[in-house]
Amino acid sequence: MIRLEAVTKNFASKRGTLPALHGIDLQVGRGEIFGIIGASGAGKSTLVRLINLLERPSSGQVWIDGQQITDARGTGLQALRRQIGMVFQHFNLLSGRTVARNVAYPLELAGKLTKAQIAEKVAALLARVGLSDHAQKYPRQLSGGQKQRVGIARALANDPKVLLCDEATSALDPQTTGQVLDLLQEINRELGVTIVMITHEMEVIRRACDRVAVLEKGRVVEEGPVAKVFLHPGHPVSRALVREAEGDAALSDPGTATGQHLRLTFTGADTHQPLLSRIAREFGVDFAILGGRVGHIRTTPYAQFSIALSGGDAVAATAALQAAGAAVEVIGGAAPAAAPAEVRHLHVV
Repeated sequence: MIRLEAVTKNFASKRGTLPALHGIDLQVGRGEIFGIIGASGAGKSTLVRLINLLERPSSGQVWIDGQQITDARGTGLQALRRQIGMVFQHFNLLSGRTVARNVAYPLELAGKLTKAQIAEKVAALLARVGLSDHAQKYPRQLSGGQKQRVGIARALANDPKVLLCDEATSALDPQTTGQVLDLLQEINRELGVTIVMITHEMEVIRRACDRVAVLEKGRVVEEGPVAKVFLHPGHPVSRALVREAEGDAALSDPGTATGQHLRLTFTGADTHQPLLSRIAREFGVDFAILGGRVGHIRTTPYAQFSIALSGGDAVAATAALQAAGAAVEVIGGAAPAAAPAEVRHLHVV
């Protein structure tokens, strides 16, 4: 649905050219919720503004739904932007218009519907975001979460193919953030709208996105499925973002515990199986849990533990963990010795 090819963006400054993005290559599939994450100044907002040409790339190409849009102008640009809705951090509602008239505004600008048709569509959009009873209120009468729901309804007014969310939850409290993310996932699921979500919070990525790109200083330093990047971050920036979201429980130094230190990751149905205790009984090993976390990545359960494994047949126990579906990483400690062949168990019962 969205493709960026070798995109750069430079800004002029008093000191000369200031590069903001360096050779960005990204693809967002149709119907995905794609996250773009990074610290302040990483280039996230500049990147998302290139997708609807609020900013134009200094070089490279931007494609939307198979169409190269980089040079779009005039009526072609207006038509493009009607296909790309945008949800803003600070809502950007018109204070002198009611909720209903805020949602109606892009429909009035498009000039394709009658007043009766606009009223009917606005009512349907407000029902979708749960604000039917607030149609005649003004933005000042709404909570932050309600304002953002109005912003989402307005962004959907022209039936866009793509929805861009630029820090759409960063001004909200955690509970309201969860409600807005649930709404966006519902819209994605029911309408098939492709969503690009810009954020500096890994928790937002974990809860809502299918795939993620990590930005640092205008470059993509890591990209992939959220489960992979969240559970096995490969770049220091990604690891720092995960630590900030989850604490050091699953990624920290395992300390002085004896035995081999392993990180075990379970996803899906394996998450809730009593695998560790079963392996300990079968192979006569001891394990100490050094840290861990349990939760969901979108709707998929996961568990990740750091353990110290010692005693018994630790080699066979490690192999059995892998055979049973656990992702096993060695993170430190002493390598275990294999048990004598005559007492070694080689299968899980």
